[in-house]
Amino acid sequence: MIKAIIFDCFGVLSTEGWIPYRYQYFGNNKELFEHSGDLQKQVDAGLMSIEDFIKDISDMSGVDEQSTTNMLEGVAPNRQLIDFIRSEIAPKYSVGMLSNAGDNWLDKIFTAKDLALFDEIALSFQNGFIKPDANSYESIASRLGVETQECVFVDDQERYCTGAIDVGMKAVWYKDFDQMRTDLYKILATNTKN
Repeated sequence: MIKAIIFDCFGVLSTEGWIPYRYQYFGNNKELFEHSGDLQKQVDAGLMSIEDFIKDISDMSGVDEQSTTNMLEGVAPNRQLIDFIRSEIAPKYSVGMLSNAGDNWLDKIFTAKDLALFDEIALSFQNGFIKPDANSYESIASRLGVETQECVFVDDQERYCTGAIDVGMKAVWYKDFDQMRTDLYKILATNTKN
């Protein structure tokens, strides 16, 4: 029985700034692409400050730090999904957010009313667990007071969906809102929350 639905932030609940930046500036250079990914993992785990991360990737890309910051922070909420959570999900299920994030930018992206929809929010730089580490999924389930088998996880990265499945969660690989809603409803149709 499904009791909780957990959403990724960047690429699901909001637009994504880092992935387009990374592909635009490092996509044609395997070494820089891999190094930028390593830096991202460090900042997501809270091992590197966001300021140092921005400085390093700005130096690597040749883009000034303010422009890099603007590109990374230039994200917007997925209003269609937020409204769906408010009307269809939050009244029936516990709602969580689980995101690999190097800093807490949530207040810059979402309103206080949006953030109040989430019973628990787990950001990697705060808890030290980066998806697809099993601890990240188990931690958010525990914080929501449910077992992993009672959760559906929604992410735009297939490997993170696989990580959720590996710990017993159901998963929806987010490609667009309509596809996600259809896939989520299929899972929920076979489960009920009492």
